[in-house]
Amino acid sequence: MEHPAYGTPRPVTAYASVLLCRNPSPMTLEGTNTWLVGAPGAAHRAVIDPGPDDLDHLRRADAQGPVSLVLLTHHHDDHTGGVDEFARLTGAPVRALDPELCSGGDPLRDGEVVEAGGVPLRVLATAGHTADSVCFAVDGAEEPAVFTGDSVLGRGTTVVAHPDGHLRSYLDSLRRLADLPAGTRALPGHGPELPDVAAAATAYLDHRTQRLEQVREVVRGCSREPSAREVVEVVYADVDRSVWPAAELTVQAQLAYLRGQ
Repeated sequence: MEHPAYGTPRPVTAYASVLLCRNPSPMTLEGTNTWLVGAPGAAHRAVIDPGPDDLDHLRRADAQGPVSLVLLTHHHDDHTGGVDEFARLTGAPVRALDPELCSGGDPLRDGEVVEAGGVPLRVLATAGHTADSVCFAVDGAEEPAVFTGDSVLGRGTTVVAHPDGHLRSYLDSLRRLADLPAGTRALPGHGPELPDVAAAATAYLDHRTQRLEQVREVVRGCSREPSAREVVEVVYADVDRSVWPAAELTVQAQLAYLRGQ
């Protein structure tokens, strides 16, 4: 069974399976990946990102076994829209970096190790895609991996949507992921898993550097700072126009970066 596979959990590692929500779009790719985390034989499991307000999807996630903890990678609705209903279904506490998203549990702390279904998850604060973005690393396991949320996707690159998205912070977060041991898999919030998160983060850094240089060229060619739309029309001319609104928000973040913000 390969990605995408809707409605049925797909094992990816000995401790993680993915349940793909049927909410495909240009921004969510095939849909939101809800991760089911538990050591082999564990009585309970944790769920990372229950997904949007899709009752069928939430019930399928709940049906995979008792849920002891819900973890959120960031606040976007395609990851959290169903969290209140999922907490009601499971009775499990919800933890996130943002205290307002927490229910029955404390806010996450950078560097904290969370026990999730018998699997220790190290919290990595990875601001940039959003201010509250986090990843969860499984260190030292036979199958090391990191649940990346939207910080690294399984295909393409992620949006850094100004003002919540912040490019300087995102570049720092990518460098942090690029420093993880080689062979650490990326288990993303959208798209298929990747074999090496460090390689993916390095490729993202290269891509962002190239985009920034393209934006600089447009700015240099203008007598005033161009609008985000004007930059998009040049730099993102080869990108599907359905994602131009998101590209404009990313360009706003790029222009802020070039202003030293």
